[in-house]
Amino acid sequence: MNSVVAGTALETKLKDGSAVLGVVGLGYVGLPLIVAMAEKAGNKCIGFDISPERAQSVNDGISYIGDISNEELAPHAASGRIEATTDFARAAQCDAIAICVPTPLNAHNEPDVSYMVSAAQEIAPYLKPDTLVTLESTTYPGTTEEILLPLLESDSLKLAENLFVAFSPERVDPGNETWKITNTPKVVGGVEPRSTELATLFYSQFIETVVPVSTARAAELSKLFENIFRCVNIALANELAQLCERMDIDIWEVVDAAKTKPFGFMPFYPGPGLGGHCIPVDPFYLTWKAREFDFHTQFIELAGRINDDMPYYVRRRLMDALNDQGKPLNGARILVLGVAYKADIDDMRESPAVDCITLIKEKGGQIVYHDPHVAEYVQDGQTVQSVDLTADEVRAADAVVILAGHSAVDYDMVCENASLVFDTRNVLTAEGDNIVAL
Repeated sequence: MNSVVAGTALETKLKDGSAVLGVVGLGYVGLPLIVAMAEKAGNKCIGFDISPERAQSVNDGISYIGDISNEELAPHAASGRIEATTDFARAAQCDAIAICVPTPLNAHNEPDVSYMVSAAQEIAPYLKPDTLVTLESTTYPGTTEEILLPLLESDSLKLAENLFVAFSPERVDPGNETWKITNTPKVVGGVEPRSTELATLFYSQFIETVVPVSTARAAELSKLFENIFRCVNIALANELAQLCERMDIDIWEVVDAAKTKPFGFMPFYPGPGLGGHCIPVDPFYLTWKAREFDFHTQFIELAGRINDDMPYYVRRRLMDALNDQGKPLNGARILVLGVAYKADIDDMRESPAVDCITLIKEKGGQIVYHDPHVAEYVQDGQTVQSVDLTADEVRAADAVVILAGHSAVDYDMVCENASLVFDTRNVLTAEGDNIVAL
């Protein structure tokens, strides 16, 4: 009888620092992750990406992600501790690999796992015995076990014998200076117990707190629950904002008053819609999967409808504010401040500003925008560029609409020169007849 515990060689490598660590997908999740691996664990790290430009940028020590500076990346690239490549055959060198690729929704709000499938298919032929593969991409319960695992197993690689597979959801919050990769607790759930043990050991090398759960499915659902919690509570704030407008009550004052309660309340705020890589997308993974069990997630779907309607509400409020000044939206020059999905970042993924701009243009509004973090972006096949924020630019606008509350913007100057300011983010401290709040 063989008394050697499965994965012993991998366990030894992880403990003594000789394991080669890999990351597939060097985007908003993968690049900060591989830098954390190199910085905290000190292992040799290989990053895989289908983009030659990204791989070259990493190897040159030049970051394209706001949360990672060149100063953080460059020393590891120069030393060879981090190396990026488009050659997936080099997965054969890795002892542990984390997959960090997009898992978006398709046009029917159904999960699109094609990037994850492609990543697994790219590395699978090269995996060696005693390899750990973790999936960090947000997805529905069952994905790791039902889709990823069959793509990785082969005649020579068997789960719990010489292949170990786990799910560990990313918890990246772009722009957050307090909670980063290394100090944000990491949930880990293996497809089987030994995979959980090895994945916990793997992440413990560079993350301060690792939280193992019983299964990959539990880990998958934990990530969805986190973001569904935010989604439904933001929807509540958005619905109350609309009611407060009719009741002539300041929603921001209400939230500020409620959050003085030291227990039983957590503040959530209204806004022009949901943005980012998680909250607008993740709840629909669960609503889709729930149908397989003849279950309809009515609460989640209702929250989604309320949040999806906010850009329409923003347009309607803008039209009303212009009408109060005797101006139609059709033909009005609208200066948008902020097109990123939240303050002080350059991330435009699922940004509600894009939807608001599209809806305003549908009614004839002429849009220009300023964003100190987004110099240009592409919409409807056309590149749109940020304008300089000057007093003349503000005075030329019939209305200024704040859609992302970037701290670098001179809001005092804006309020002094604008004929109308519509603040959807509660960033203004000034008051006046020309200022309208969400």
